[in-house]
Amino acid sequence: MGFAGPIDLLTGTPAARFGLYVHFPYCVSKCPYCDFAVAVVREVPEERYARAVLTELDARLAADPSLRERPLESIFLGGGTPSLWHPRWVAHVLEGVAARLRVAPDAEVSLEANPSLADAERFAGYRAAGVNRLSLGMQSFQAETLQALGREHTGAQAVAAYELARRADFAVVSMDFIYGVHGQSRAQVEADARQAVALAPEHLSTYALTVEREVLAVATPLSRQLDAGTLALPPDETVVDMAQTLRDVYAEGGLLRYEISNHARPGLGSRHNALYWTGGEYLALGVGATGMLLTSAPGALPQGYRYVNPRGSGAYLRAVEEGSALTAASREDLGAQELFEERLSMGLRLRSGVDWEAVCARYGQSPEPRRAEVARLVKHGLARLDGSRLVLTDAGADVHSAICARLM
Repeated sequence: MGFAGPIDLLTGTPAARFGLYVHFPYCVSKCPYCDFAVAVVREVPEERYARAVLTELDARLAADPSLRERPLESIFLGGGTPSLWHPRWVAHVLEGVAARLRVAPDAEVSLEANPSLADAERFAGYRAAGVNRLSLGMQSFQAETLQALGREHTGAQAVAAYELARRADFAVVSMDFIYGVHGQSRAQVEADARQAVALAPEHLSTYALTVEREVLAVATPLSRQLDAGTLALPPDETVVDMAQTLRDVYAEGGLLRYEISNHARPGLGSRHNALYWTGGEYLALGVGATGMLLTSAPGALPQGYRYVNPRGSGAYLRAVEEGSALTAASREDLGAQELFEERLSMGLRLRSGVDWEAVCARYGQSPEPRRAEVARLVKHGLARLDGSRLVLTDAGADVHSAICARLM
């Protein structure tokens, strides 16, 4: 069954409508900027965790059997460091998912991998297990930037990981990079971009390093250093210059900017991430994983809920094994207002924009109070109207959050 969801107008990428995210929380070390649900352990409980993930899936399907009948169009194994998971256990999870859900024949199946753990046999094992898209966490090729980010791999290892992925028959390889790092120069950002493009990947994700210190639930080493004044991130204008440099180099290399932080070759944008940006639904399994499902009847205003699993690996495993996985997860009911705000803000991340009036109508919101604000955005060069679609310009994308707050 093919993808029936929206097509991104820039890359021609079809968005999944129903996906699955599996979080693998274990790492060999924790990066100083990371506030994800991760656990640094001496020995990873690979088999126990694989079985727990499938047990949680059983519990969620027992609570909502209708999920079994829906085409699953994307699976994303993120982390943490999923490439610490032996291919046999990744295969066990993917086979277990396929036995329980209707996985579409052309489903996108992604796995995040750490370049320092790249191994030809392991990569080939993931490919044999059914993974068809590999996402490599490069972050940089520069020794100084990698050291600042607390990464253990070298630039040479990053290149070797990419080459191993190709030898393992991955036709789609994505790479992640970070810019705006303390001590990083614009020249280093450009060098990273040019080396990345030279490798000819299908997809690049590049994010500015940000630390939201006032809202972090868990302090990170980097946030503590920033609070203490022992280091500083580059000024905003420098980060904006870095972002423009990246866009220029990627565009020269044929990688289209189809979302604020993502570039791809035509037809090869991330189907799973596009699910988030276009209002799709997703199950989520594992430590700290967040899922979102709709509960409204056809034709009614959308309603749904978001759930978040326990962040601690021990707490999660105990809850699953004691049969209390669903009650251990926190749950937030989502009404039409909450879903509208999420749909509009996420849609505006896409460089093809969003049909803002259609979104208002779908979620029972009046476009009239927002029409003047849309006109102001266009007048000041922060957005343009492409037919019925509101599209942020590059300048608007740089202040995406502020624009969304005004439109809400």
